[in-house]
Amino acid sequence: MEFVQRLITLRKERGLTQQALANAIDLHVNQIKRYEAGTAQPTLETLVRLAKELSTTLDDLVFGEDQRDPIDDLRLQFEALSQFDESEIMVAKELLESLILKHNAKRAFANQLQGGK
Repeated sequence: MEFVQRLITLRKERGLTQQALANAIDLHVNQIKRYEAGTAQPTLETLVRLAKELSTTLDDLVFGEDQRDPIDDLRLQFEALSQFDESEIMVAKELLESLILKHNAKRAFANQLQGGK
């Protein structure tokens, strides 16, 4: 489902008219109409306000169902993180960040070797 359809669906599920949504996020109703017609794209600031008002995440508002989900094998582990306390979450984030950095460095090194041949 595209952004336009997700926006319309979420607005209607929340029982909001275009005018009510526009008022809630301090926009002119014509701008909401443009977003829903697909003739304009909201700014990041507007997307954040839309997501908050529609009680959803930016990912769910902007991306399709399968565009941003983690790998299926990791989904349960990521769900388990919601049970962690704040310090455990910080450790998990730092560990993931270090693995990502290691992966990116490895790729950059491999690319450099290939370019040097």
